[in-house]
Amino acid sequence: MSPPCEDFLTADRLLEPESFYPLDVWICRECLLVQLPAYVSPEAIFSEYAYFSSFSTSWVEHARRYVDDMVERFAIGPSSRVVEIASNDGYLLQHVVARGIPALGVEPARNIAEAARAKGIESIDAFFGERLAAQLVAERGPADLLVANNVFAHIPDLADFTAGLRTLLAPNGVLTIEVAHVMRLIEGNQFDTIYHEHFMYWSLHSAERALERHGLRVFDVEELETHGGSLRFYVSHSGAARPITDRVARLREREHAGGYGSVDGYAGFAARVDATKRQLLRFLVDARDRGMSIAGYGAPGKANTLLNYCGIRTDLVDYLVDLNPYKHGRYTPGTRIPIHPPDQIEATRPDYILILPWNLRREIEEQLRPVCREIGARLVVAIPELEIIEP
Repeated sequence: MSPPCEDFLTADRLLEPESFYPLDVWICRECLLVQLPAYVSPEAIFSEYAYFSSFSTSWVEHARRYVDDMVERFAIGPSSRVVEIASNDGYLLQHVVARGIPALGVEPARNIAEAARAKGIESIDAFFGERLAAQLVAERGPADLLVANNVFAHIPDLADFTAGLRTLLAPNGVLTIEVAHVMRLIEGNQFDTIYHEHFMYWSLHSAERALERHGLRVFDVEELETHGGSLRFYVSHSGAARPITDRVARLREREHAGGYGSVDGYAGFAARVDATKRQLLRFLVDARDRGMSIAGYGAPGKANTLLNYCGIRTDLVDYLVDLNPYKHGRYTPGTRIPIHPPDQIEATRPDYILILPWNLRREIEEQLRPVCREIGARLVVAIPELEIIEP
């Protein structure tokens, strides 16, 4: 049982009850799509949202490289039309606009869409589906490049969303979908990426099944290191003249060889998750018993899965820090750990700093290295397994 992972509490809510929902994941025996039931509606999660992509410099750089690659590979230019679904605060489309290419963002979170508009990026705050896609085509024309990065996991109505992608995509256009790879999730013990706003967990196998039902096909796939291991699907209409690359066949073979072509390939994951919990709790309890102070760096959604599953509260971790001002002065859902600006670390000089967004580990290590040397703190990561990093 866990609360919605982005529902960070203001101080006036600390005396109020919270809602907890089951966090259980299932797999379809037919298409092998790994799914979390929609216990919490998308409207409740995404109408106002706490995650701003631009606070991660490495993610903004990832987006810049993506735009450069798409412009070169698919000849995207000023006469093209680019649309991004779940465009967040304009972290990606700002690079498109800077090139003079017409761009439109679709972002359901009103507060985040407003941040994108403040950067000069046209954004519609609405949930995407077939009806909105048809409206956009009628008013503006289809998309030559349609971007769906880290949104394909966030949609409980898969059929309506995928039909919308098909409708909005130009006849010879390219759709790219970036999504965490469920094979890497399991092999990397990344259980904290399971939370209520992630309704689905994708393999190439399950993605091809879903897209083919709507007249779309994967013609290329790229493996990325983002979010602990992601896939970028290059998708076209089934009848488009785009040859399928060898990378698609090779990844299909690897998934099958790893056992992910059947339900049996997913066995054993739960036991490893349990072991990680015990390992982390032993470390935290021992550190506390030795009089050590512990802070957490970062307050991403995934942290709240870890903290709630392990039962970690202020008896074990004093506070978290985060770059996002939206979270300052708030508290983590369920565990109610206070969140401060990063300078709290220098003010309190903790003995250990637990890195919670482990996917940004290298970026955070670089940020914290001077501080750790000054105060003698050691860094800790819990996933894929417990590791203590000397300053």
